[in-house]
Amino acid sequence: MAHELVWSPEALEDVEHIATYIARDSDWYAQAVARRVVDAAESLTQLPSRGRVVPEVQREEFREIFVYSYRLIYRVEAAQVTIIAVVHGHRLLGPFLARLPDEI
Repeated sequence: MAHELVWSPEALEDVEHIATYIARDSDWYAQAVARRVVDAAESLTQLPSRGRVVPEVQREEFREIFVYSYRLIYRVEAAQVTIIAVVHGHRLLGPFLARLPDEI
C-alpha cells in the first residue's frame, strides 16, 4: 500500500533555499538538485522504511535518505510519510530537531 506524501512548510523552504543558493552558480544544476530531492521524496511513498534511522534521534519512525550531499529527513507513520527537513550533510542537525514533535 502506498503512503501519502506530505511536505512540512519548513522542508519546502529548505528545498527553495538550497535551489536559490545553487542557482547563484547554475540555474540548471539548481533545478536538477531540487528535482532529485522531490523525486527521492516521492519514492518514499512505496518504500518508506528504506532510509536509515536518524542517528541523532534513534527512533524507528524518523528516517533519512541522502540526495547528493543533503539529508532528506522524514517521519514514517501508518499511512503517511512526512518530509521534515532537507539539510546539508555538513550542517549540525540541532536547529532542525526543533521541527520534530515534542514527544522526542
